[in-house]
Amino acid sequence: MTKTMIATPISVAAVKAISDRYDEPEWLRQRRLAAWETFEATPWPTYKEETWRRTRLTGFNLADFGLPVETPETFSSRDALPEHLQTELDKVDSAGALILQDGALIYGELDADLARKGVRFTDLRTALAEDEELVRVHLGALVATDENKFASLHYALWRNGAFLYVPRGVAAEKPFQVLVVQGPGLANFHHSLFIGEENSEAVVIEDFMGSQQGMSDSVAESYVKQAARLHYLRLQNLDETAWNFATQRASVARDGLYRQLQASWGSKLSKVWIDLEMEEPGGHGELLGLYFPQDHQHLDHHTNQNHKTPRCTSDLLFKGALDDHARSVYQGMIRVHHGAQKTDAYQKNDNLLLSDHARADSVPGLEIEADDVRCTHGATSAKVPEEYVFYLMARGLDRKTAQRMIVQGFFEEVINRVPVPGVRAKLEAEIAHRVGIE
Repeated sequence: MTKTMIATPISVAAVKAISDRYDEPEWLRQRRLAAWETFEATPWPTYKEETWRRTRLTGFNLADFGLPVETPETFSSRDALPEHLQTELDKVDSAGALILQDGALIYGELDADLARKGVRFTDLRTALAEDEELVRVHLGALVATDENKFASLHYALWRNGAFLYVPRGVAAEKPFQVLVVQGPGLANFHHSLFIGEENSEAVVIEDFMGSQQGMSDSVAESYVKQAARLHYLRLQNLDETAWNFATQRASVARDGLYRQLQASWGSKLSKVWIDLEMEEPGGHGELLGLYFPQDHQHLDHHTNQNHKTPRCTSDLLFKGALDDHARSVYQGMIRVHHGAQKTDAYQKNDNLLLSDHARADSVPGLEIEADDVRCTHGATSAKVPEEYVFYLMARGLDRKTAQRMIVQGFFEEVINRVPVPGVRAKLEAEIAHRVGIE
């Protein structure tokens, strides 16, 4: 692939240049400029804010990152792709695949039968050109431009992303796969827009990688219409020198089902907001999380299970293992609005400390405005129990192997709930690598 150069600084001029380059409609150009104004007017977060009290941007400087100015090489077939990208795609038996390099679509494929049924799976730039009204209505309707400072920056500077539209009654048996690849020193503003119409079903896998000394500032919006089922598996394996900011929100309509996995391995620092909006009765949502920071990595996940109407359920399970001087922060909230009776919501965060220097902060919370609900939460942080190690050593294992088995078993509760075998294998391989099993 063509090496992408750093030539364009982040500025209002860059915002206008992106809009001009793609000859965008006036409504989108105005949204960009308004987002930039919001970004400039919003102060940088400080430790005085509750959501940032445990995560600080020490060493972060927006001027350190540039925007890509070259268009990467595109590929017409999977066989023509670089070997490492072929290998990633081949790990999952998929119905469609997209590869985006620094905001440009370099490869795409879609099962012909699904295409005939009306499924659209392409980059967001192409979707905008082919169905402007559909994109206009949904883009930015879930995650607002003033959601947080990084969301504002994203809406000002995004240039591409992944788009999936599944029509009414269509069920895709195989998952859709997206690889988001980022070059060194760059800022990437990837936008994910997924729409599942009534009684549809789909699984989407997004894998973020690369970005040495770079920054990723992404937004994901998922629409689960009536009785639709959407599974979103998001794998963050950026380089451990990268800064990662992500704002994600899913809207679940009547009797809809939404499941999301957030797997965080990479980045120097991650700040991730994940919101689940239960909009109509009968909906069910699940949020799963895996993280395994090492060295001096800092991973911060902030979740919100927002129950607005009666008879909805949600379940959250985030598990993390921490080694060396790594730190994790989990802040979660179950919100039950007035009148949202018969809500059943659960939230759990477990952490396994593998070093005396690792630290895990867990801050679960409840805000309940209805009186006929069942809402519980819990959090644990502990070292590997010595009795577990002793039990395994008594059966012939050495201490190191015993600890490795315990760590792998710790994550199984989440991995077993991942619906794609190829993704389960990727997660298991990453865990094995991090506990020293080659």
